[in-house]
Amino acid sequence: MRSAAILILAMVLAGFHPETVFAQNTGQNTRISPSTCLAVADNQQTGPRIINASYQPPARSAAQLAALENGEVLITYVGHSAFRIETAQGVVAVTDYNGFSGEGALPDIVTMNHAHSTHYTDSPNPLISHVLRGWNPDGDDPASHHLELRDMLVRNVTTDIYYEGSLIEKDGNSIFIFETAGLCIGHLGHLHHKLTPEHIARIGRIDVLFMPVDGTYTMSQAGMIELAGQLRSSIVIPMHYFSTFSLQRFIAGMQDKFALQVEPGTSTRVSLADLPSSPQVRVLSAY
Repeated sequence: MRSAAILILAMVLAGFHPETVFAQNTGQNTRISPSTCLAVADNQQTGPRIINASYQPPARSAAQLAALENGEVLITYVGHSAFRIETAQGVVAVTDYNGFSGEGALPDIVTMNHAHSTHYTDSPNPLISHVLRGWNPDGDDPASHHLELRDMLVRNVTTDIYYEGSLIEKDGNSIFIFETAGLCIGHLGHLHHKLTPEHIARIGRIDVLFMPVDGTYTMSQAGMIELAGQLRSSIVIPMHYFSTFSLQRFIAGMQDKFALQVEPGTSTRVSLADLPSSPQVRVLSAY
């Protein structure tokens, strides 16, 4: 983290501004804006909000505008580890995309992970503008993404893939962080191991956390419950469970510190202003 700050400072002194630097690792010329979630982690204060002054959002229906007014973000559970995240400026991102993105407009951004074919596809829809793989297909350096699209910024922190205690693929999984409307939304992907302090620092603040709770194919439920406490998220949304027994066992393990809210359908709306005052597990139905 310190080396990154030194690098940015050096670029500023050399006449560059961080917002004019372009990321090459996504295959796009993508403007890099500072992460407000990392600013909180580093400086213990909220960084400046990112505003694209010249951007004019596309026309949206009255229903869409009503649904996403006041800085709300719409989150819909597609199933397994896939969620649709929709912003007020019309950006749609889908996590752990395996070819199915749920109902609605084709996503602008999809993220994928490499543990199993249910978390990625080798044939994404060619009309999707930004396909972010959580691993590096070239197998050299870890995947590194920092993509800004209108009112959403997406970045990643890589972790390793294990099977029965043996390392299968280093940096094969990514924790993706979606920053929008002042919120920090984190998706753990197919997490297999405990996170180091370096991981935690690179992740930063997480307000809404998508957490796998199967307890077998991913990290143990005890490990996930411990991690939920470490990340101090306001909302934890369970995913990647194969029976109601696994879900109920996870909820029971969280009940000492997290309240329970069960939504009536597949979607929930979240805003920075309306985050719960005490942490909660929020359960969504899958399609």
